[in-house]
Amino acid sequence: MVDVLPLVEARLRSALGEPDARAAVTFLGTDRIEVLRFRSGDIVRYATLGMSAQPMSDPTAVLADPVKGPRAELVLSVRGGLADTDKALRPLAVLAASPQVEGVIVAPGASLDVGEPLWPGAPFSSVLVAEPGGLVEDLDLDEPLSPVHFLPLLPMTPNEAAWKRVHGAPALQERWLTNGTDLRDPSRKSVPLD
Repeated sequence: MVDVLPLVEARLRSALGEPDARAAVTFLGTDRIEVLRFRSGDIVRYATLGMSAQPMSDPTAVLADPVKGPRAELVLSVRGGLADTDKALRPLAVLAASPQVEGVIVAPGASLDVGEPLWPGAPFSSVLVAEPGGLVEDLDLDEPLSPVHFLPLLPMTPNEAAWKRVHGAPALQERWLTNGTDLRDPSRKSVPLD
């Protein structure tokens, strides 16, 4: 069995540069999840490392397939120096462990909620999973393994998360775009939803 994590870390480094910090979290009954921090100008990016070690499996399947199934890591980008966003490491690790812990498949358009602010004072406790392929290209693995997708996370206020549940992810993203919302602002207000 191939160890995909060194390949994933190499892809992150080639796309984002050298990480300036890393932290590891292990939850009971799960593999270790690391969160790497990358800085580029005033943007800080946090990327998980460990979620893609095992493929995500259908929660209704009797047995999880150890080879086939989607693989992903999560990437959060915020403006640095405006909030204590380094405290997002544990919530990000929780989200990255959710396929192992809760048996969910994390895919674009999904909402993930940590039940508490993403960092101290954050107006967000949930994120919208965006489409991969922009910031970090997918990592193709040898057959029969599925490629690793690097899924951007877009923080949502509680009102935005509720609105998204009713109207869908594309409608919320269109609302953000129409209003010129800076999704990297760690203290931004909710987009107008009326």
